[in-house]
Amino acid sequence: MISLMALPFEEQDLEPIISAQTIKIHYGKHHRAYVDKVNELIIGTKYQDMALEDIIRETYDKPEHRVLYNNAGQVYNHNVYWNSIHVWEHLDDAVKEEILLLFATKENLRMKLVDEAMQVFGSGWVWLVKNQQGNYQIITTHNGDTPIVLGYEALFNVDVWEHAYYLDYQNQRQQYLEKFIEGCLKI
Repeated sequence: MISLMALPFEEQDLEPIISAQTIKIHYGKHHRAYVDKVNELIIGTKYQDMALEDIIRETYDKPEHRVLYNNAGQVYNHNVYWNSIHVWEHLDDAVKEEILLLFATKENLRMKLVDEAMQVFGSGWVWLVKNQQGNYQIITTHNGDTPIVLGYEALFNVDVWEHAYYLDYQNQRQQYLEKFIEGCLKI
């Protein structure tokens, strides 16, 4: 069975960037619903005792398991998202240096993340990942897709689904992205 992770911060801790009400709905309703659906789908199956990442890998690209894959992916994606809060402060200095070699400055990294996220049509995610060759790159995924099916290690992500920002920013996605990346990721 899959558990809903505990938030690594209090619901009000991200204000004024993200309101406690948005966190309450995003985490308490959306994220919880994905966990509940995964658990409903895996009861009595070979997936029941698997780790979340293994469920994702096992169901990827299998049409008969698309609902399970998407919901498991959304659980994983949200777990990474919540753990991305203040991520820059917690990265090893050598990792920060390697990332900044690629983007030259934190401002360039922020701008690239915003630019990539703004190109996501509909719902999805923007990620900083380490690929199979050990290089850092920014990628986007849609719906419940995750970079782990590509063999990538996720450092952090930004949720581009409307439920992540709509109560606070309505249709101002770019404003949300800029404030979240600088104020919550701390980049």
